[in-house]
Amino acid sequence: MLYFVWALPALIVIALLASGRASTLGAAIIGLLVAVVVALTAAPERFQLFDGAFALLRGAWIGWIVVPYILGGLLFWQMAIRPGDAAMPVEGLQRNRQGRRRLLFSACFLIGPFSESATGFGVGIVGTMLLLRKLDLQPVPLMAFSLISQTMILWGGMGNGAIVAGAFSHSDPTALAVNASFFQLALNVLWLPMFWRMAEKAGVGAPIREHLSEVLWLGGSILLLIAATHALGPEVAMLCAYGPVIVLRYVADERPDKERMLEAMERMTPFALLIGWLLASRLVLPLSQFLQQTGRLEPFVGAPGWSPLFHAGTWLTFGALLCALFYGHVSSLKLQAREAWKTGRLSVLAIIIFSMMAEILSSSGIASALAEGMHAAIGTGALACLTLISAAFGALANSGNAANGLFMGSQVSLATEAGLNVAAVIALQHTAALALNLISPVRMSIVCSLAGCAGRERAVYRAMMPFAVVIVIVLLTGSLLITLEVV
Repeated sequence: MLYFVWALPALIVIALLASGRASTLGAAIIGLLVAVVVALTAAPERFQLFDGAFALLRGAWIGWIVVPYILGGLLFWQMAIRPGDAAMPVEGLQRNRQGRRRLLFSACFLIGPFSESATGFGVGIVGTMLLLRKLDLQPVPLMAFSLISQTMILWGGMGNGAIVAGAFSHSDPTALAVNASFFQLALNVLWLPMFWRMAEKAGVGAPIREHLSEVLWLGGSILLLIAATHALGPEVAMLCAYGPVIVLRYVADERPDKERMLEAMERMTPFALLIGWLLASRLVLPLSQFLQQTGRLEPFVGAPGWSPLFHAGTWLTFGALLCALFYGHVSSLKLQAREAWKTGRLSVLAIIIFSMMAEILSSSGIASALAEGMHAAIGTGALACLTLISAAFGALANSGNAANGLFMGSQVSLATEAGLNVAAVIALQHTAALALNLISPVRMSIVCSLAGCAGRERAVYRAMMPFAVVIVIVLLTGSLLITLEVV
């Protein structure tokens, strides 16, 4: 009975989301209130009001750390793309068979993930669909291909999920992201043939030679991304790795003359300047140390610190201001800032509340006690069970941060209790929390709304089901390899 009481916060949140009776934010608030009551009345460890207040403050701080990524990323994207009428350099692509196929691949696997990395929230879907409309696809393939832009969600929203997951698991976010990226590589290896089959059925097929080219482009891009993550951290890795790849792909496909090349460079100037500065801030040691140490705040031991001049969110916001000046759209800045807040506010508040809930469950010992109970009941099979539950919850909440907030502490405790590779378990949990977001109800509603096909979600789910099956297979395989101590 006591285990059921400890599990109540998670069970109530899952039930509310699955039933559709509450939004993610509403479910988070109710879950937090239940977690506080359970922790104060039935925690396995001594947990009083002071402990609860401290845990809430620490959780709020962890949630706050990612807010500048979210709001700054949204504002920068809006000011860099919309007011200046800028765009990724692909729209001049030839309409022949090869050109159509290369636009499809670039939009799904390069430009969409790049867009998602700067903002999160499924914004990559928007950019991908705008490009794919040029191919005159049928509605269901159009929506399914747009969702493929979410396959690199590990680095979405400036990698904020890895930073929050690192805080929940008391591990280094960069090491966590690098470890999780190998699961991401396995997923993409299995997803690519499904993309080929889907493209063939949609009338955008390609010969084997083009398939091999796509293998090289995607494989090389992911390996470059993993190296960038290791060297630069998860915040800026996707921007710094995929930005140059997109330009290189444009040059290889389009072979533009001098005039068109200069035009494309002008449109991409905001991204080039931002990427260049972020690279310098990470690689030039004296500059990096100065930015990290100036004004640094670190109020909680073991929680991420905040260096305002080193935080990528700060420079995204500054970049948005420069774009407003460069494009002569200063007057639209207030409106765009309001739109950024409107788009991001629910996610911002949900992240903060789920972070507070996670700290309550962790500090009170509930997360550890639940993990020990599951391990005692079903042994190492608890790892696979928690992993799949976390994946389903992440999809329901459309938030890896929410899933990690509820389950990361238990997974770490389970790994410690069972003597498993803790780093591998953390990476698996983070992958599970994010991967099924590809077909989350929120993203499905976004893609159907953009395509003007409300009510066609079931057809899109059918088209994307093979991708979801691959996710489950990879997660179960990862769980098995960790349980058998192969990794």
